[in-house]
Amino acid sequence: MTNPAALTVERQLVRALGVRALAATTFNVIVGGGIFGLPKDVAEGLGAAAPVAYIVCAIAMGLIVLCFAEAGSRVSLSGGPYSYVEVALGGFIGFLSGLLLWLVTSFATAAVASVFASSVGAFVPVFRGEPGRSILLAALFTTLALVNVRGVRQGTRLIEIVTVAKLLPLLALVVVGAFFMNPAQLAWAESPTIGQIGRTSIVLFFAFAGIESALVPSGEVKDPARTVPRALFIALIGVTLLYIAVQLVAQGILGPALATEPAPLAAAARAVSPGFGVLLGVGAAISTFGHSSGMMLATPRALFAFGRDGVLPRAFARVHARFHTPHVAIVAQAVICALLAITSSFGGLAVLATVSTLILYLLCCIAAWVLRRRDVRVEGATPFRVPGGPVIPVLAVAVILWLLAGATLREFAIVGAVLAAGALLYFLSGAHRARRERTP
Repeated sequence: MTNPAALTVERQLVRALGVRALAATTFNVIVGGGIFGLPKDVAEGLGAAAPVAYIVCAIAMGLIVLCFAEAGSRVSLSGGPYSYVEVALGGFIGFLSGLLLWLVTSFATAAVASVFASSVGAFVPVFRGEPGRSILLAALFTTLALVNVRGVRQGTRLIEIVTVAKLLPLLALVVVGAFFMNPAQLAWAESPTIGQIGRTSIVLFFAFAGIESALVPSGEVKDPARTVPRALFIALIGVTLLYIAVQLVAQGILGPALATEPAPLAAAARAVSPGFGVLLGVGAAISTFGHSSGMMLATPRALFAFGRDGVLPRAFARVHARFHTPHVAIVAQAVICALLAITSSFGGLAVLATVSTLILYLLCCIAAWVLRRRDVRVEGATPFRVPGGPVIPVLAVAVILWLLAGATLREFAIVGAVLAAGALLYFLSGAHRARRERTP
């Protein structure tokens, strides 16, 4: 049963997000900075057969989106997947889903920051190797921490300034680069194995994730039973078409060399003309910087919430006396992300983010089935029902498990260790008792 107090608060929100607005928001969230680095990793795994991985990820996301669509039409509380899982599976699993959200955003922030460093290093040689790269990443997160400590308004303005720069370089590469492709570079040398497709897809899935962030403002979506499924599928189709076009153009221009380029799209643009390469490289740096800025605005609030609820030390819930921001949480998040970005590669971080995302999606797909079985619904609204009854959630779970099979034991161990530590803190801190007291 949904907490009546939460419903009272939620009713104060204005439901203003329609299909077009939610689709645009979802598209904007999904197309992050990862696409500027992933074409290299996908080409390294599958070569010219790379579009197969994009299609696999699109199909997987399609199944997951159907589950999200039903869950989102049945639970309209803000918080997106966190709310779906908590309503369906209880407080502890809901807490773990919140912890997974934090893991996803932390790994993703560090991964995209690594692409930012590569983009800058392509034009400034001093940042190309160590220690220049580490200094650049430390400076990046120091700057973002200072900006966000000074106030949420400053952090939001920074995001607004760089949002447009995310799409313009990609669209420019597709339109201009199409005239410089060599069709022979797109020929398959050999058919990929199922194992190769699975491992490459788990890396690529990083670029398709983000729906969970777009659905956090679910309490402000009008007619969610109609709006959520339509908007999610419009965004997914648009993202898939854009990504495949970018991969084909880069492959058609660079051929096998695509798999060796640390800044693959900038390299493809340079092959067209040096000036275009500079333009796209600058665009990639701005875009990845913007992604990191957005993540550093939102993610520290999770540490703040954990501190407020007593899961982490109360210091994480401190608010700056002058700027009224969670400064301890912001600084802690900046240090964590900087260390991850400095000590790990983009590909490794992307896989860790994907493993965390897939586990979260697994919980959400199970939650969608539970919410239907219990017939949870928004008062006065008819929920969206996934065609085929439980078949789609079962298929979604099967696809997620297949993708997770491509991860290594080390990657599972890292994610599992964080979840285990979080679970231990959850029970030692007494947060589980506090949740029971808040739930009728």
